[in-house]
Amino acid sequence: MNQLTRDLLDSPGPLLLVPDAVLLPQGPVHGHAIVVADGSFRAVGPAEELARTHPQLDAVRLPGHLLMPGFVDAHHHLTQSFGSALAFGEPSEIFRRVWVPLEGALDEESAYVAAKLAAWEALRGGFTTVTDAGTRADVDIDVIASAARDAGIRCVLGLVCNDAVGGTAAAAEDTTRTTAVLESAAQHLARYGGDPLLHPSLAVSIPEAATPTTLHRTARLAAEAGAIVQIHVNEHLAGVERSLVQHGLRPLEYLHRIGALGPQLLAAHATLLTPRELTLLADTGTAVSYNPVASAWKGNAVAPATAMAERGIRFGLGTDGTRGDGFRLADAAEFAQRIAYGLATGDSSCGAGWTWLEHATAGGADAVGLGTRTGTVAEGLAADFLLVDLTNPELALSWDVPWELVRRGNRDQITAVFVAGQLRLWHGRPTGWDGPALVRQAAELARATVARAPITRVHPTSTAARQRSTAL
Repeated sequence: MNQLTRDLLDSPGPLLLVPDAVLLPQGPVHGHAIVVADGSFRAVGPAEELARTHPQLDAVRLPGHLLMPGFVDAHHHLTQSFGSALAFGEPSEIFRRVWVPLEGALDEESAYVAAKLAAWEALRGGFTTVTDAGTRADVDIDVIASAARDAGIRCVLGLVCNDAVGGTAAAAEDTTRTTAVLESAAQHLARYGGDPLLHPSLAVSIPEAATPTTLHRTARLAAEAGAIVQIHVNEHLAGVERSLVQHGLRPLEYLHRIGALGPQLLAAHATLLTPRELTLLADTGTAVSYNPVASAWKGNAVAPATAMAERGIRFGLGTDGTRGDGFRLADAAEFAQRIAYGLATGDSSCGAGWTWLEHATAGGADAVGLGTRTGTVAEGLAADFLLVDLTNPELALSWDVPWELVRRGNRDQITAVFVAGQLRLWHGRPTGWDGPALVRQAAELARATVARAPITRVHPTSTAARQRSTAL
């Protein structure tokens, strides 16, 4: 049995960690160690060499463990956690009937608790970074920032910049409104300078929710600040059709025409892409958040991620708030490609395990604008990493670690989660705050919030549906 204890890791000072294996860009490497200091990987290399060059540090041996980069969730909605199960069985575009009403019913307390609850679930699933696409709750964005910071997770924090009057970009522009939105955007991008965990970004719910001026200017503001703009793009047939009616162009084509595509844009979902749109993504360096579980749960198409990988299109993997388990997300990413594309073409690999593991970590970090900060175990990058127990029945008989992590890994195998060099989770429990107390508070607040939110569901709950079918 593994005798690793929490007190060996929960130290404010430098650490010399010696696991059984380290997952590096070239694959799992044995006989390596890392030095963690001041929130970063100070050194990565052969264990004997690091022990010799850091004689002041006592090696902390991690028998039976793999040290790997933390997962990056490229698309989340932290303040939607109170309604996670409300979307089950619902048709597409549920944001109009479920998410907008739910978030509109949040106050400061409930928004904070909902975001912190989502952050804890993410940490439990091995995510060290979450990318929040912006809340519609009528609260200061710093409420969400505080929740992420207090939970101990790295967060790319989106500020919603919708300014289209009546929710349609076809309406006349309100110059005063647009100016106010752009001023707020600039202030947000400057607000968290120097914060070790918060990385500001901008967000537009869907292209038609913002005027052409705002779509263009937010792209420029983000590019100048080294940040990203998040937009739900080509997600539903209804959205594609609205764009064709309004502009004579598909959403991604429209964004290209007004100058919004580029390395600063993170296109969420992108499930409905033509060959021309794939070319636009590749040519402009635009990134995508591939959200396979959301595709399955909400009835979307499946983004052609294997084609994106082949064409060098930048993309990460996102949960869209469905469930916070990085291993199950990587599994869903490969499985969705196999069902949607691989079976029809006889592709038995579908990118293999490494493709999905890479885009769940380093590729995701690059897609959300943090490729030079996190996503890889490398000297100088933030020490955001997991310790995965390899002694369990699913992983002990190892032949191909990347495939095994994708196909057989799950969050129960995560012993510890580190963000910015600090131990944040130990066997699924937060190290610096009371997780169970938060769950109890969230359960109470969620009942009250959902009760007052004007949510419209198409389908009854599973229990009600079962009773109805039995009665018939």
